[in-house]
Amino acid sequence: MTTIFLRLMEAPVEDKPAALLETVAALHDPGNSQQGLQHLVFERDPAAFRGVPGSPFAYWVTDRVRKLFQSCMQFEADGRTVKQGLATADDFRFLRAWWEVQQGDHWFSFAKGGAFSQFYADIYLCVNWGVSGLEIKNNLNAQGTVRSNVWMLRDTAANCFGRCGLTWPRRTQSGLGMRVMPSGSIFADKGPAAFVHDNEPSALLALLALTTSSAFCYLVELQMAFGSYEVGVIQRTPVPKLSPDAQNELAQLARRAWSVKRQLDTTNETSHAFLLPASLNESVAGLNPIIIERELAEIKVAIDERVFELYGIGSEDRKAILRTSLASTIDLASEDAEEGIDDTDADEPAVAADRTCSWLVGIVFGRFDLRLATGERSIAPEPEPFDPLPMRSSGMWPEGDEALLVAPSIVVDDMGHREDFATLVSEASARVGLPDRQNMRSWLARDFFPLHIKMYSKSRRKAPIYWQLATPSASYSVWLYFHALNRDTLFRVQNDFATPKLLHEERKLELLRHEHGPSAGVSERRAIADQEALVEELRGFLDEVRRVAPLWNPNVDDGVLLNFAPLWRLVPQHRTWQRDLKAAWDALCNEQYDWAHLAMRLWPERVVPKCANDCSLAIAHGLEDSFWVQDMDGKWTARNTPTRPVEELVRERSSAAVKAALSS
Repeated sequence: MTTIFLRLMEAPVEDKPAALLETVAALHDPGNSQQGLQHLVFERDPAAFRGVPGSPFAYWVTDRVRKLFQSCMQFEADGRTVKQGLATADDFRFLRAWWEVQQGDHWFSFAKGGAFSQFYADIYLCVNWGVSGLEIKNNLNAQGTVRSNVWMLRDTAANCFGRCGLTWPRRTQSGLGMRVMPSGSIFADKGPAAFVHDNEPSALLALLALTTSSAFCYLVELQMAFGSYEVGVIQRTPVPKLSPDAQNELAQLARRAWSVKRQLDTTNETSHAFLLPASLNESVAGLNPIIIERELAEIKVAIDERVFELYGIGSEDRKAILRTSLASTIDLASEDAEEGIDDTDADEPAVAADRTCSWLVGIVFGRFDLRLATGERSIAPEPEPFDPLPMRSSGMWPEGDEALLVAPSIVVDDMGHREDFATLVSEASARVGLPDRQNMRSWLARDFFPLHIKMYSKSRRKAPIYWQLATPSASYSVWLYFHALNRDTLFRVQNDFATPKLLHEERKLELLRHEHGPSAGVSERRAIADQEALVEELRGFLDEVRRVAPLWNPNVDDGVLLNFAPLWRLVPQHRTWQRDLKAAWDALCNEQYDWAHLAMRLWPERVVPKCANDCSLAIAHGLEDSFWVQDMDGKWTARNTPTRPVEELVRERSSAAVKAALSS
């Protein structure tokens, strides 16, 4: 028995009642040929719905398309496999932005889904997967069970960690976003992954083309709840048999699509693909976003046509699939996007200028290599899609060239100082032939740090690497580079920058008072009051630096936020960031982050005893062998007696200077 269905999804919400009445009236008009209703009216036998896994209520699908689920192999067949990945259960502890840490030791690239993007998307997170995730595997909850899903993953899923493959965001409202996952990566539960036998690049690229096609995405959408691309759905989706020629053709199309999509990312300084800011990228590397977008659209059309042929989908079904795909392509990027600067504004002149200045700041600190802009260094060849992600982007100084680099680790907003920030940025601008920004000094003092936090925030993780320590009015700032910090940095700020500055401004104040005396006019009294305010701010700044310096010993593995947290009083110029730092500091004091190196440095008498009861905490602090023993099955059991007394371990990690600074 057949049923008539009416499809009015394309009509605007306010027009749906009228459209429904018109369609019903047309159906009951005996003189109507029903031309134009073929996309609105469908006569189907509901029993046919069982031809698609899950029996979705897809009345608009023809029998020809529905039969693909019986005539084609499922995705998970013929050497292909799909796996759900890791959920750490404590992302703040185990994840970092890639620019925070040193990749390749125990920090591995972590594909965690993210925003919708097909063919290519940079992997901007890292996960602590040292010793095959030992710290994560032993992180227990109050009931003594592992918090993460690592033991629930099948062995085959864990064995896929590090393999090259394809990945996608599991939950998105913008469509299925299959893209390359380079080798050496760990994948997440929110970023599942697909693999082929022997990790063959050509087969993976052909599969990438297939899975980004309108036909494949349409078949996926038929089976699923809106916006959730689960592993099981991908596993059951039909895939046509590919001849060697078809595989080669699709692989070439996907390889080119990956390449041109990656080129668009070479202007994003937080990307592994970064080369130069947009203002220089076009002249140096020939980047033209308009041409790239046009070529990408042409590749998509070519892929769609070839995949339609491989599925054997006829012209009428093609039109229906493309029409459905177009109707469902709603711009919902705001729902999918991770925190960070909005790339849709990247071409605006003001945004482009800000990004160029951000790059110049990176040059000053020795992060980015201006030789790419001057022609003194050639552009490196493009990597292959499944190559491991580099430890440094193409625009950064290459490893091994550090001997040629002379860069300050501390700069200061102080006109006339040899390390004056604005002067150094202007000099870098001149070296690459760019005009100097007219308001450079005030922009750096008040506007750059908020922009920098926005640019260096991803996946709800704020990780600025250029730190502004300032007086409340931002009339005086000291800037630090996260990757150049050490335990002596704040002592240098105290002795080489803040103290001389305070002495200079105090002498200037005394001179003003001496010159004008009690007979000072209005303008002179205002100048004295301004100078008094500056001196008072500098005294408060210096006092706080002196207070924090003895207890501070940065460790990049703790991440930006916790390393910055003890300095929360030194960022009054940015209230939101100060609140974040203060909250992190309070959490440290309240024993929430005892896995951090900073917690061990400040409170060893609190943290060391906990390591005897928490194996994951002991691993984090290198004390697992003191309190735990591992059996042949890899399980850790608490020792009856530690190899060294707790008091001794606490004593060698304690410092009277740290305790004095902490109590103050």
